[in-house]
Amino acid sequence: MLRSKRALGAGLLAVALAVGTGLAAQAGAEDRSGEQPAGSVRAVDGYQLVTLPNANVNNFQRRTVSCPSGKRALGGGAEARGNGAVLVGSFPTDDGRGWIGIGRQDGNNTVGISVFVVCANA
Repeated sequence: MLRSKRALGAGLLAVALAVGTGLAAQAGAEDRSGEQPAGSVRAVDGYQLVTLPNANVNNFQRRTVSCPSGKRALGGGAEARGNGAVLVGSFPTDDGRGWIGIGRQDGNNTVGISVFVVCANA
């Protein structure tokens, strides 16, 4: 079984195609505070990648990361870490300003979950 599974929102793929290569390479980076991806074809106004670092939480507990004030989520993703870890959900918040990750780990009460969101000016 895979040790971790990663899910990207459809929005992230659309953004990566729109701004060219380089965005996906920054998915593991911390907050880039408006930095534009290298080789971008067209700038995304206020582009920012915000991450919620890995932390162990109870199985099926939601972890949510939010965009800064005035920005909206373009896409995002989550990762479940640990032996037998399964990513159960990766989706935007109802208000469109963040991203949620949910996971579980076979044989354990907790699972490591990290979440990221791609933000831009609203």
